[in-house]
Amino acid sequence: MTTVEENLDGTVAERPKRLVSGPGMLLVWFYGVMVVGAVSRSVYQIATEFDRAPLAYSLSALAGLVYGFITYSLVRGGERARKAAQVCCAAELAGVLIVGTWTLVEPSAFPDATVWSDYGMGYVFIPVLLPISALYWLRRNRTVTP
Repeated sequence: MTTVEENLDGTVAERPKRLVSGPGMLLVWFYGVMVVGAVSRSVYQIATEFDRAPLAYSLSALAGLVYGFITYSLVRGGERARKAAQVCCAAELAGVLIVGTWTLVEPSAFPDATVWSDYGMGYVFIPVLLPISALYWLRRNRTVTP
């Protein structure tokens, strides 16, 4: 869904539906914090001790990229961005569940923690709660066509 606006010169412009109103703004804030946390942590770890736990640090970098894309999609708005964010949030949730289970079943595979280790316990379980909340918000704000 788009909103229609009249420009100063009298032309009509369409703007995508905002996804950052109400609880959407809180999601953007949380995802923004997670971008900073995951990316800064992984950049430091990859630069200083990559040989110690390459899988864990690479997964943290991937998580940071996913968080960044979701943040961008939420801010961009529009139906297409909403669908892209929805797909990314589902992939994020799958990643959290797979990596979280993997770290519990085979802890030796991860000499150091990732953002998604133990379902995000090191991040107060925000990595598992955030995609669930975002998927609910995005589903609730989908454009219904008649």
